[in-house]
Amino acid sequence: MPAPDLALLAEAARAAGEVALRYWKNAPRAWEKAEGAGPVTEADLAVNDLLESRLRAARPDYGWLSEESADSGARRGARRVFIIDPIDGTRAFMAGEDTFAHSLAVAEAGQIVAAAVYLPALDRLYTASTATPAMRDGQPIRASSRTEARGATLLATRPMLGDSYWPGGVPDVKRSFRASLAFRLCLVAEGRHDGMLTLREAWEWDIAAGSLIAARAGATVTDRLGQPLVFNSEHPQTAGVIAAAPGLHADLMGRLTA
Repeated sequence: MPAPDLALLAEAARAAGEVALRYWKNAPRAWEKAEGAGPVTEADLAVNDLLESRLRAARPDYGWLSEESADSGARRGARRVFIIDPIDGTRAFMAGEDTFAHSLAVAEAGQIVAAAVYLPALDRLYTASTATPAMRDGQPIRASSRTEARGATLLATRPMLGDSYWPGGVPDVKRSFRASLAFRLCLVAEGRHDGMLTLREAWEWDIAAGSLIAARAGATVTDRLGQPLVFNSEHPQTAGVIAAAPGLHADLMGRLTA
């Protein structure tokens, strides 16, 4: 039921935004996670609590995978699974920037079937499902049609354009950056950037929702090896992610494997 699930995700994302904005620019308590896993704030946990309560009450038979919840592994036996990042771009949130996002998705049989990414500080909602197109605030969006890397706009961290990754030479692209991976994928979906990539391992909750939105907008979305993304894995990470206009994606893959 992608359509009912999509409506549920969109409503929950907006409710999450109300919670997050109470903490945004109000110096929320923050600390570092164990094992160098990055920062977390009291806002991340508050949003996670709201989403888990709301979504699991609505779909008690769905599994649960969230960055801010302990993973028991029970989700692996569920037919459908929520994959959630309560606040994607926590560092941007802590810095008072407006590009943090809530990333909400439903997976079935390893594939994302419904997705919502909401940026509450911008009041911007991206959605998609396997039965509906990619949309921003209710209007259809479409990925770029660029066919080659030269001159393309690419969302990536600076190290991703280091010589070691590109045996055929670093592509001549215009690099930009956003802290939220979910937002980067959505920017590709609406054609504001031609592509995005991260060549390091990516957590499923960072990319689940955005990957479907980008794909439904016409982008090609794979891992760094060119393989389809698979979700609800035992160890919930993928071998990076590359999302780009189909021609550009092919050019980037060729350069990575040259």
